[in-house]
Formats: sequence, C-alpha cells, structure tokens
Amino acid sequence: MQDVEAATEKCRTENLRLRCASWNVHRARGADGRVDPDRVRAAIAAVLGPEGPEVLALQEADGECRPHGRILDVAGIAADTGLVWQHEDTRMRWGPQCDGFLGTILFLHPRLEVTHRDVIDLPGHCHRGAVTVEARAKGVPVRIMSMHLSLSQPLRVVQMRIIGQYLRRRPEMQTVLLGDFNEWRPWGGLMFNHRLVGHRFQGAAPRSFPAARPLLPLDRILTDRPGAVSDVRAVGTAETRAASDHLPICGTVRLTPPY
Repeated sequence: MQDVEAATEKCRTENLRLRCASWNVHRARGADGRVDPDRVRAAIAAVLGPEGPEVLALQEADGECRPHGRILDVAGIAADTGLVWQHEDTRMRWGPQCDGFLGTILFLHPRLEVTHRDVIDLPGHCHRGAVTVEARAKGVPVRIMSMHLSLSQPLRVVQMRIIGQYLRRRPEMQTVLLGDFNEWRPWGGLMFNHRLVGHRFQGAAPRSFPAARPLLPLDRILTDRPGAVSDVRAVGTAETRAASDHLPICGTVRLTPPY
C-alpha cells in the first residue's frame, strides 16, 4: 500500500513540474555573422527538443526594425518540438508580418490549457515587450511570461515595475518569468526588488552570454514560489554556439497547487 501511495505521489509531483527553455536567437545571426534561420531551427530540434520542454520562449526572433518581419519557420519549430505556437491570434503579434511581439515568441505544450493571453508594451529607446499566457497544468493555474528587457538598468527597473502593475491587476496564481533580462549581476539588482515588482522572483543565474565564452547571466528562468526552480543551466553545444550570440537555458519549475 505504501509503495502504491509513493508511486502515486511521485507521478503527481512529476506532473506538476514544468520544463522550460529560453533562447535569445539574435535574429538568426550566428557566430560567423551569417543569418541562417534553418540553423536556429536545427539547433532547437537537435539540442532543445530532446530536453522535452513544455515552455519554449524565444527572443530577438523577429526583425529588429519595422515591420519586425518574420525570420523563423515557426510551423517547423512547432512540428519539431510538438509545441503550440501562441501567436495565431493577430492581437498576440506586433503586426501581421510578425510571428511574435517585438521579437518575443512563445510555444507551449498542448497539455497546458490556455485560459488567457496578453502582450505588454514596455518603454525604452529600443522596442521591448512581454508575452503572457495564463494556463492550467493538470488543474493547477500558472502564468507564463516571456520578455526581453532593456540594456539600461533604469529602464529595466521601469519595465519590471510595469510588469508588477500588470500582475497586480490579474488573478493570483504562480507566475513564471523567462527570457533575456539583460541583467548581468547574479543577485539581480533593483529590478527584482519585491517592493518594486510586488513579488519575490527567484531562480538560478547561469552564464549564457556571450555564447563562445559565457561570462554573463543575462537569461533567466524565475518564479515567485521559493525554491521552485531547479536544474537551470546554459546549454552549450556546437549547434547553439554557432547559431546565436546567446546560449539557450533550460530548467524545471515546480508548480504549486493553490490552497
């Protein structure tokens, strides 16, 4: 009987873990300076796909300037990974020629039952934005937010304040942040202060930039539940180093059922 209960608890716990991956693909410009979207797709299929991500967030995945035109084969990436592109509704894109919102593209596993989608404009000299999806995983609500923040610390503080204000208006649920935060200090600085954002976001800070010799932890996977992020690492292979100036990061987020 105890063995059955232990197996049931293990199964339940595994089902409440969300495997996440995030990658700034540098508009498909690789280490050799060549723009090659097929190389990005191949790296996702060969390196990230076997990790079994249920969340895949890409940044700098559309053109830098207006009309922020599409670069990647999102249908091919979805087919390779089994994930669902979250921008079919044109309101989730910057414009009709884009695949995402200001370069941010989000894919989710079909087991996640989506209940709400949004995009958030973030101020700055360079256009920045966040993509947010609320979903249920095995009945547990979770909010997933992918973003690409400014190189400037004062602007990052403002951007995170806006995200905090957005969260205050939305229903209470566990929130996962992932993307390129452009924060080089492992401890995170003012932008992650809970008084500014309204939540304490935590997670490891693997070195992900530059891809050839990673020194800075610009890319993160964070959540507002203490100790819930584990196994976070930058994935450095020949394929990922060749395809972008950032390494992708992968990690696991434990979901906490509401009480």
